[in-house]
Amino acid sequence: MFKNKHLIIWASALLFSLCMVGCKSKFEKLKASNDNVAKYREAIRLYNNKKYSKALVLFEDLSNKYRGRPENEELMYYFAYTNYRLRDYTSARFHFKNFTDQYPQSQRAEECRFMYAYCYYLESPAYTLDQDNTLKAIEALQLFINLYPKSDRAEEAAQFIADLRDKLEHKSFANAKLYLDVGDYKSAVIAFQNSLRDYPDTKYGEQMEFLAIKAQYLYAKNSMLNSQEGRYQDAIEFSDHFIDNYPESKYKKDAENLKKDSQRDIASVKKLIASLTPNQKKKEEKLEEEQKNTNPKGSLPEQTLQ
Repeated sequence: MFKNKHLIIWASALLFSLCMVGCKSKFEKLKASNDNVAKYREAIRLYNNKKYSKALVLFEDLSNKYRGRPENEELMYYFAYTNYRLRDYTSARFHFKNFTDQYPQSQRAEECRFMYAYCYYLESPAYTLDQDNTLKAIEALQLFINLYPKSDRAEEAAQFIADLRDKLEHKSFANAKLYLDVGDYKSAVIAFQNSLRDYPDTKYGEQMEFLAIKAQYLYAKNSMLNSQEGRYQDAIEFSDHFIDNYPESKYKKDAENLKKDSQRDIASVKKLIASLTPNQKKKEEKLEEEQKNTNPKGSLPEQTLQ
């Protein structure tokens, strides 16, 4: 009885293996055959049953064989979507773009152009990384809106653009703040100003303008004596501008304190410079000149988020 039980188990396993081999061989036989019509029908069936990996194998095999034939339009459409369903967005957008290039008058052209841009959107990385795909996504989405302004998808495309621009603003803000955090105050001031210029309506505007005051104050404080007064004066001007723009800001008190500190430090610097001997003044001037030569005005070092 024990032997019979093992024999039954072995036979069942063998039968199951033969069934699996048979199923696999049926697909492999179809793949290797020249029956393109059967391949086409099976690829569509597999796609509709969400067997995307197998469908992709057949679509790839058929892609060259149906070129120039009426069926090729539908084939390219499904081929693009199969890659999309498999989350291969790079390949998907390539095939969506090919579809719109070859069939610009197709009823599916609008959808495929949108999907081409949407795949770029899906490939836009976290703000800390390189934003090349983000910029390409914005360009592609804007082109879609320009081509199809009355499309039902235009509003969605506009929202995607807003999301991507917010990511770019976040990266710009984070890069500027990084300079401040590592103590490169001059670069921080430049980076905050550049970011505010590039994104005048950014939601980080208030915080960046305040941090620019802080960075300018610390830049002045860490400068050579002869340069401190002018740089403190810039901090005072930044503070006045901030208070005028944001009279109800939660940073207002801190901005006022930085202004007071700058005014106090200007008075201290004037007294200190007045007390220097001629030799000390020459030494300060020489050091200041060397500092200018090693750090040209307006330059930003390579200290950004990648």
